[in-house]
Amino acid sequence: MNLRSLANSSAVSRRAFLVASSCGLAGFALGQPDAVAASSTAKAKSTILFFLCGGASHIDMWDMKPDAPADFRGPFLPIETSAPGVRLCEHLPMLAKQAHHLAVVNSVGATVNTNDHHAGYYYNLTGHVPDQSFVRLGNNRTPFPDDWPFMGSVVASRTKPNAVLPNAITLPHKPSKAPYTRPGQFAARIGVEYDPLYVNGNPQKPLSFQAPSLVLEGDITADRLSDRYSLLREIDAARRLLENEVKGATLKKHQERAISLLMSSGATRAFDVSQEPLAIRERYGQSINGMSLLLARRLAEVGVPFITVFWKEDARKLARKCASAGGWDTHSNNFKCLQENLMPEFDRCFSALVEDLSNRGMLDETLILVTSEMGRKPKIGDPRSGGTAGAGRDHWTHCLTDILAGGGIRGGQTYGSSDKRAEYPETDRVTPADITKTVYHSMGIHNLEATDKLGRPYNLLDEGEVISKLFG
Repeated sequence: MNLRSLANSSAVSRRAFLVASSCGLAGFALGQPDAVAASSTAKAKSTILFFLCGGASHIDMWDMKPDAPADFRGPFLPIETSAPGVRLCEHLPMLAKQAHHLAVVNSVGATVNTNDHHAGYYYNLTGHVPDQSFVRLGNNRTPFPDDWPFMGSVVASRTKPNAVLPNAITLPHKPSKAPYTRPGQFAARIGVEYDPLYVNGNPQKPLSFQAPSLVLEGDITADRLSDRYSLLREIDAARRLLENEVKGATLKKHQERAISLLMSSGATRAFDVSQEPLAIRERYGQSINGMSLLLARRLAEVGVPFITVFWKEDARKLARKCASAGGWDTHSNNFKCLQENLMPEFDRCFSALVEDLSNRGMLDETLILVTSEMGRKPKIGDPRSGGTAGAGRDHWTHCLTDILAGGGIRGGQTYGSSDKRAEYPETDRVTPADITKTVYHSMGIHNLEATDKLGRPYNLLDEGEVISKLFG
């Protein structure tokens, strides 16, 4: 039995387990016996995954088809960039200046059996094709303990533990609201000890980030923590429940790390984006997504191996306008939502991240991946929002574009192509498994062998191949 099975046991109170999790027992690696260290050939020390929640329109941003019929191509035009042969949407002018750092992969075939969000998340975050439970359960398909693990959790389990912070951190939210939490973003079968530490951001206070391990409630302060025992009693309660399953010495080590995280000025300082110069913050754009990417850069600077930024939707502005939860799920007014809201914010914050990492000499050792759970249907007009008159684009998992940069990736290139209407990959087709294997390769993770709870060997990702042509 491990932490995951303990969490499901009726003998463990929810509060005690959450204490164990939030205080670092689930945020730090507990050292599975089959864990394998990353290779010394790693090109990247950290990966920043920027996930555009909702399904970003590939045909309107990256893989434009100006010669397609009008009811496919839409009104946007492609523009030249800093990289010959790489063209982006006219509404990404700041990113166009950074295109010499980018690899644009226009041939990701990510068809899922539901053509919907849950399965799209799972496929693109784990590299594994969703099973039939996604068809059977639909939006009720919650994360399962035996799911395949999130790529960030695999990286966390195969890299040297950070001195203070967890190896995988996710911000500024956990998609989506319970009970519809998206599968694929957790460690699942390899154990909750490799789950990301979730850090919450506040759209109304974009400089403020909080995690359970970084917040002390009531009158407990870091200076008084060593003299107070309420928190320690909670940890001890968790310890008693876990002591039969985890060696005492190991648990003590991680308990000490939890307290270290609470008290460490270095840890809290890493999360304090207000320390950044105003000019830097303004370059990223002081939105929750901009400040999340700035925080991601700060976490990469202090050696966190895997940082995920899930695009934070703005339901107040966009839910009615786009017929969605406020993110990239543009069922209605696709072009107005992109031009007036989504692309300007993305253009500013993502171009700033690429530029900032490059200026600091960090881009070679930091891999960036931009992906989404799907693209958008190239044929304009979603029946759910008035058809052609609604000017929306429906779900489309059959083709999407991924963007990679840094971490040994050769910038200024376009890899693969879709057909004339951006409906399906045409040349150099790849899958999310290939993208995931490419992330592992950049991080120096080549051995994906693991063992199950019965000691039987298995591979964490049999499918897929490293896209070696991206490196150069």
